Amino acid sequence: MRKYKVGVIGATGMVGQRFVTLLSAHPWFELSVLAASARSAGKTYEEALGGRWVMQTPLPAKAAAMKVYDATADRAKVAGMADFVFCAVDMPKDEIRELEESYARLECPVMSNNSANRFTPDVPMIIPEINADHAQVIPYQRRRLGTRKGFIAVKSNCSLQSYVPALHALHDLGITRVAACTYQAISGAGKTFERWPEMIDNVNPLIKGEEEKSEREPMKIWGSVEGGVIVPATTPVITAQCLRVPVSDGHMAAVFAAFEQKASFEEIIGRWQSFRGRPQELELPSAPKQFIHYFEEADRPQTRLDRNLEGGMAVSVGRLREDAIFDIRFVSLSHNTLRGAAGGGVLMAELLCAEGYMD
Repeated sequence: MRKYKVGVIGATGMVGQRFVTLLSAHPWFELSVLAASARSAGKTYEEALGGRWVMQTPLPAKAAAMKVYDATADRAKVAGMADFVFCAVDMPKDEIRELEESYARLECPVMSNNSANRFTPDVPMIIPEINADHAQVIPYQRRRLGTRKGFIAVKSNCSLQSYVPALHALHDLGITRVAACTYQAISGAGKTFERWPEMIDNVNPLIKGEEEKSEREPMKIWGSVEGGVIVPATTPVITAQCLRVPVSDGHMAAVFAAFEQKASFEEIIGRWQSFRGRPQELELPSAPKQFIHYFEEADRPQTRLDRNLEGGMAVSVGRLREDAIFDIRFVSLSHNTLRGAAGGGVLMAELLCAEGYMD
């Protein structure tokens, strides 16, 4: 695999910082350009951060000295310095759509962490182990954009990573109804406890727009490519509640599901433990060896103990039980800024590189 030159747009935010840490020593990708808002442009990355580095690992020295470009005004220059870019910006959705599409039209593929293009019909929203085949829509998107190489691919909402993979391993049993309640870390809002002291000893029952995403996005992920667009699935029916809890990293979900076909607990757990997707087949650098881990212990998974499993790229499941209203219930967990955000974006890029979409 040749080395790809990559950029990060929105590099000073929390997800942007996570991208920088993951890319600084990546075997396939070389971090070549950083971009952010106009107020950061012209500064070194360290100067632009202004002491706001929130990762637990030190700021990589090479990245610290890199010049930061204006993501909007310098887009042609940024696009010319990278084979593709990762995008994680804090802007209004219409501006994000325009920005991402402009990079794609400059023949620079965009791996987006943003929600603005998640429901654009010819933009694939990929969880690599689940719907890698949705990349087939990219040639149709290129035709619309008038590009040879440029396109946009997005990753799904961070909370979905905690429970959609566990449901996907059971999908052929005919899932009819799902209820999910997610307990989401403050880093999902780009915050730390130092910057959000109101969340200490507190639970916030509202995360704006999160419940709609949790109910709609799985339908696109489980959809099919037809006529150059992704047609969303119509089942199962999903209802969700999303709460912000006083945890630094890690989104947990309490999930209830009903099926057309019944399966024993042994079969369900076996499906989870043996589930493999395209990243495992290709042995991609960021792919967990085992995607879904099941814990037999009654009090697992726990956020602090299990969020970093396999470099934060695995999903943890536990407490599988019968349910009086649904068929089963379980608890699941994923790391929201690794598997759920930057790590998932890097894995998606690895998949698209391996499948030839970046060339």
